[in-house]
Amino acid sequence: MKALFVTLMFSIFGMAATAQTGENGLAPDPAKELQTVEVSCGKCKLGLPGNSCDIAVRIGKKAYYADGASMDNYGDAHADDGMCNVIRQAQVQGELVGDRFKVSYIKLLPMEKKGKGKKQ
Repeated sequence: MKALFVTLMFSIFGMAATAQTGENGLAPDPAKELQTVEVSCGKCKLGLPGNSCDIAVRIGKKAYYADGASMDNYGDAHADDGMCNVIRQAQVQGELVGDRFKVSYIKLLPMEKKGKGKKQ
């Protein structure tokens, strides 16, 4: 019984500790600047070569597959608002290594709501 209680307490504290992190489970480094970039499926939306749906970032006009982030963190990739159907804005930290972006922090920004047009 005591072991169950200790396990439960560690689980609760573990969930609370990850509540302040980005979608990849890591907290931003306060010593590094956050960049706002476009994030989506590299193959479906950002025009990168490949046979599978993998997350990518577009920095300026160039897209890079991202290591350290997973499509699974963002729900169903093929839903209407999924990564294979929309390009999202995100705050990221990381570095370019060769032709890949090594993500150390990523957090999606809220999507803009589509407003209904007013009749005049």
